[in-house]
Amino acid sequence: MSGMKRAICLVAALAVSACSNATGWRDDGFGGSGSGGAGASADGGLGAGALAPNSPAYFQQTVGDRVLFAVDQHELGAGAQTTLAAQAGWLAANPEYTITIEGHADEQGTREYNLGLGARRANAAREYLVANGVSPTRIKTVSFGKERPLEICSAEACYAQNRRAVTVIAGGFTS
Repeated sequence: MSGMKRAICLVAALAVSACSNATGWRDDGFGGSGSGGAGASADGGLGAGALAPNSPAYFQQTVGDRVLFAVDQHELGAGAQTTLAAQAGWLAANPEYTITIEGHADEQGTREYNLGLGARRANAAREYLVANGVSPTRIKTVSFGKERPLEICSAEACYAQNRRAVTVIAGGFTS
């Protein structure tokens, strides 16, 4: 094999390996890993399919990391309250973690309106968690408005997924 062909094969192999996810990290493109930790498997090292109950992956996949909202609303529905109550319980059992609640909106409306609505949604989730025993010093909020949609289409099914507050786990890396 010539030197040029070897170089092309090497570059192709590196490009393909860069797309793999061998560490268990999920980079959602929004500044959060979503699960796992440095060098940790997605299951927290417990074996196939089992998640460590104190892991961010368990929080995301089992407890639930997001709540959804109705159009132009920031009030928490029954389903959202159930998820947030479970989050409060998990956070009480895992005091080493801090969180950031991200408020989001669908693409309808102006940028300014949706930034405000996202902030109200994040604050509604924050207030619920604080009322259920989570220290306010452990919670940050941020609004992304309509800038970071999960789904991109002009249909209600997409809009509904974008009207959300997402709890992102931070901390937990103490030695």
